[in-house]
Amino acid sequence: MTTWASVDEIRVDLVGVLGRFRGGGWAFSFGDGGPEAVMLTYDEFEDLGGEGKFSVPDEVVELGVLGRELPRLMEGVRAGTGAPVVWGEDGEPEAVVMSAAQYRELRGDVQPPAGVVDDPTVRRYATEPLPDSKPLDLDEWAARMGPETQELLEELRREDREGS
Repeated sequence: MTTWASVDEIRVDLVGVLGRFRGGGWAFSFGDGGPEAVMLTYDEFEDLGGEGKFSVPDEVVELGVLGRELPRLMEGVRAGTGAPVVWGEDGEPEAVVMSAAQYRELRGDVQPPAGVVDDPTVRRYATEPLPDSKPLDLDEWAARMGPETQELLEELRREDREGS
């Protein structure tokens, strides 16, 4: 079973959260009793068009302020009224905290049915082929791409034969 960090655990370890993100860490959910909110890097937020999807202040919230304000921000998250908060050190946007529902919206995911506990940072994909799926045929693909691609494919095959 998955467990989530509590709001208090996150609140007192924001330096650790930044360290995790600076080391290449991924978005994660946290909350009291379930995945209520998500922490993600500012880069991911920006890459997914967050500035265009959500109204966020220009101000970057400092670690100490976020540590003090996180319990109050979570009240807004739980009520569905909170806005994403951009935070970091020395005025640099490094991370974002937002509700789990906002994170799903950011990624374009569907919301789960009411009452279903769902961690939006854990991606689940159907892996079975669709009824009309068929194996990739490289020659067919090259033909669709045009004569230059077909020529390049033939050149690669010649080089492969000569190298063998």
